[in-house]
Amino acid sequence: MIPQPPFPEDIPVQDLVVIDYSRIAAGEEKEIESLWNAATLKNHGVDDLFEPMFELGKETMALPLDEKMKYWQGNQGASFGYKASGATFVDLNGSKDNAEFINVSKDDALVYPKVVHVPYPPPVNARMETVVRPFVLACMAVNDTILRIFNQKLGLPDGTLAQKHTRDEPSVSEARYSVGAHTDFGSLSFLANQLGGLQVFLPGETDWKYVKPLPGHVICNIGDALNLLSGGILKSSIHRVLPPPGAQSHYERWSLVYFTRPGDSVYLRALVEDSPLIADAVKKDYDRDYDPGATAAQWFIRRQSKWRTDNQKGINDYLASRGTEHVKTVV
Repeated sequence: MIPQPPFPEDIPVQDLVVIDYSRIAAGEEKEIESLWNAATLKNHGVDDLFEPMFELGKETMALPLDEKMKYWQGNQGASFGYKASGATFVDLNGSKDNAEFINVSKDDALVYPKVVHVPYPPPVNARMETVVRPFVLACMAVNDTILRIFNQKLGLPDGTLAQKHTRDEPSVSEARYSVGAHTDFGSLSFLANQLGGLQVFLPGETDWKYVKPLPGHVICNIGDALNLLSGGILKSSIHRVLPPPGAQSHYERWSLVYFTRPGDSVYLRALVEDSPLIADAVKKDYDRDYDPGATAAQWFIRRQSKWRTDNQKGINDYLASRGTEHVKTVV
């Protein structure tokens, strides 16, 4: 890896709780209590796979554009495959994104060489079994542990959240490597960065703050699906990506993410019948609708398709592409 300058020390950063994953996996209650907040994870056991995944991403992104466009996601709500820079709007002013990335489906990675959803560029296929699949399995194990803890803390019957995130049901769970303000579509995001640029806007804060990347650590974000299922108890993390700050701005920013999302057929609504805690939270938050009238697949397609530049026709389409963050607007 090419040496990179350190994150600047003179920039305000958002302090996130650092959680030792090995301790929560062992059931240590004190560490588990800390997980209830926005968290950075260490000792998660996935870090040895980061560099092979980054190298795979860089080789794929170095392909000619016409070659990458053979694997274009399209504009109808699909997520797997290649997305070119400038394909989506990121704000009400019509600004376009500058992110280029490729998403690899969990379903495709687990059964390769069988194709469940879409084919992928040759560099991905060449490492699907040796790099992508091990990365997906490792991330799934970590996120399954976190879902199990949330299940208990929300007072849900054993296995409720696990049943909504099964390995076998097709879903939009995926690995992404990539070179606007939003919340994530799914349940959990497992994010590794090499450079700065990620900013978060946490509840109770008055401004955006950078998150300083820490070697071997990952950021765990809660997404909209868990926000809805928990009746708002679990808060979606509002975040955005800007160019790296300081001396890091002269380098390409690469990120690696695994998105855990519910099975396609899971109906997204607050689990009020399963948990008195969730029922009470929904009752108190009377101005919010925790039943969007959609399955996980329908919710994802709506958001994914509406934020494409080719599809948006005005402010209503832009808002339809957003998630739970636009209910109580942060500007």
